[in-house]
Amino acid sequence: MADTCLLYYITDRTAFPGDERTRRIRLLDKIAEAAAAGVHYIQIREKDISTRDLESLAREAIQIIRDHNKLATPLTTALLINSRTDVALSTGAAGVHLPTNNILPSEVRSAWERNRKKCGAGALAREISPPDPLISISCHSPEEVVQAAANGATLALFAPVFEKKDAPASAAQGLETLRRACAAKISVLALGGITLQNAASCLQTGAAGIAAIRLFQENNIAEIVCALPHH
Repeated sequence: MADTCLLYYITDRTAFPGDERTRRIRLLDKIAEAAAAGVHYIQIREKDISTRDLESLAREAIQIIRDHNKLATPLTTALLINSRTDVALSTGAAGVHLPTNNILPSEVRSAWERNRKKCGAGALAREISPPDPLISISCHSPEEVVQAAANGATLALFAPVFEKKDAPASAAQGLETLRRACAAKISVLALGGITLQNAASCLQTGAAGIAAIRLFQENNIAEIVCALPHH
């Protein structure tokens, strides 16, 4: 079992009640809550909004994270943008999440390097984009996890480990398949139907941590973090 349980919060503002403005406020409050509680990664996964709104949301989220992690260098919480390398670069996010069949991690790193050269080598470039992007990638089989490791991803999100209430048709991979996935040379996070009750069993398979939407959005994050193993 890992010494530290990595925590990865995936956002979904559409799960909050209210109009768009209210949902945005609720989401930013949750991001602040996650940063204050020491969640390691936050993925902005708002795929239905415009590029301008996504950039605005990401910039606000990054400022919130900086405010909560101002004494930590580097920042304790890293912000990743789902599938949009351009938005991650323009907002100064720590990296990106790549869905299945998206671009390769090497393409993300090439874009990152081109951006740094374009900005120059000074403080401005370091502020706009971290020198090496964090890259998480969706995986649905042990073989895909092995490929993610070979392609140079930072993290593999393996899903779905358990059956999800809102997607019962998605076949749960189960703990034994997760165990095989965790044999790859990459940090694997369990995703899909993760609860306080089953998180420990995921870590016992060798998972480096857990990723979730509902576990964080529907609960007090500080209480969840304290209740999880190795926190």
